[in-house]
Amino acid sequence: MNFTMPPEPTLATIPHLVRRWILFFAGLALFGLGIAIMVRSEMGLGPWDVFHQGISRHTGLKIGTVGILTGVLVLLGWIPLHQQLGLGTLLNILLIGLVTNAALARLATPHLLVTRVLWMIAGIVTSGVGSGMYLSACFGAGPRDGLMLGLHERTGHSIRGMRTALEVTVLVVGWMLGGTVGVGTLAFAFSIGPIVQPMLRYFGGSGGNAERGSAQAERKAA
Repeated sequence: MNFTMPPEPTLATIPHLVRRWILFFAGLALFGLGIAIMVRSEMGLGPWDVFHQGISRHTGLKIGTVGILTGVLVLLGWIPLHQQLGLGTLLNILLIGLVTNAALARLATPHLLVTRVLWMIAGIVTSGVGSGMYLSACFGAGPRDGLMLGLHERTGHSIRGMRTALEVTVLVVGWMLGGTVGVGTLAFAFSIGPIVQPMLRYFGGSGGNAERGSAQAERKAA
């Protein structure tokens, strides 16, 4: 696993670089906020967050903290795959979990079912917009995306198939540990990709950033 740093900026590239970092940090913050909103809706979570929540309920650790620790463990899987580790990947692991914890400390579960449904929708949309923003910045794949890409390059198996198998596994394990599986889980699976795609076009423009981000979004939604 090699660590790469962004190239040295020049006066001509600084405005573009600043825009990318703003997109990146804002996107990670929105994604973490989206997870927290979905948790408080109690309508179901995405597969990995079901897993994180299940472990959280048995360890007493906050769900965002479990997400950070899981991300670090997944990152270890990059070592034999010789994936390039970037600063963006490390920030991805850390900031999403921290924002999730901070937001959960300030949000409470609504009492009305209709409000919980609205929160579920808001959480999915917020996560999708955040995904589109930080993927458009192109500062490195998240730990799970990088693992899937590395396995694909090493084995030749499809990213979609491997991702599906892994996410079904963590979903089942998370559910058995007490993570929340529900309509929100299905809604997230079927809607996150269609939300991310237009965000990539909007924030990434028509250049290579949008194309590379679209490929990552397909792996995320698969």
